[in-house]
Amino acid sequence: MNNCTVCPRNCPVDRLHKPGYCKAPIDAVVGSAMVHTGEERLISGRRGSGTVFFSGCNLGCVFCQNYDISQSCYGTVVTVSELTRIFKNLEQRSVHNINLVTPSHFVPPIAKAIKLAKENGIRIPFVYNSNGYDALPSLEIMAGLIDIYMPDLKYADDALGRRYSDVPDYFTVAQEALKEMHRQVGVPVIENGIMRKGMLIRHLVMPGLAEDSIRILDWIKTNLPAAVVNLMEQYTPAYKSREYEEINRRPTSREFMAVKAHFRNLGLKMC
Repeated sequence: MNNCTVCPRNCPVDRLHKPGYCKAPIDAVVGSAMVHTGEERLISGRRGSGTVFFSGCNLGCVFCQNYDISQSCYGTVVTVSELTRIFKNLEQRSVHNINLVTPSHFVPPIAKAIKLAKENGIRIPFVYNSNGYDALPSLEIMAGLIDIYMPDLKYADDALGRRYSDVPDYFTVAQEALKEMHRQVGVPVIENGIMRKGMLIRHLVMPGLAEDSIRILDWIKTNLPAAVVNLMEQYTPAYKSREYEEINRRPTSREFMAVKAHFRNLGLKMC
């Protein structure tokens, strides 16, 4: 991280002295930690998911609903041992898992904290909940530490990533990242309605982009057919969306149903 290549942007900066695109220092920054009951049923279950929201982000999505912590990196800087205690405190609240939200730019300290937590007796699964724009070397560091990968797959067209997320190669990078995630965790293992291991891919249907969503689903069917998929319809204009007329609205029911029909025809595993 002193010549940062933690995420695919490869800034490179010395984050001990200067933040990169993610606006984050070398130590992890936690926006909040909580028992989250609003994730997918496979993740939240009845007791909730022990969710740690990390601040900053390696994308600049113009429609981000959490822009206050993603774009300003607002939160508390924590050491590895402090992060481990956060994991332990959540486990003591009987959560089903530890859910790491937006972890991609903090992989080294998170990996150290997970190792320490496991050495100290944590046995519940760890969930890597990312935007999908992850570096392969960082994912390799996480191998054996992560039980469930829960990435977004936002676009199948790099041009859309350039326009809406300020990144030139989103799909080019994300498709390889998701393949590596799947290689590590394999087919889903679900016990009593709760995922213990595997991959859950999220895709948010955006206004005017039904054809791109269909391309995403086709890619998943070809490359990761065993993954569970959550096809999400809750897009709402936020942050800078009003500056982009074509996405400054919710998707129509016709748009979403067209994507959902294709999803069903492919026979993918629905969350």
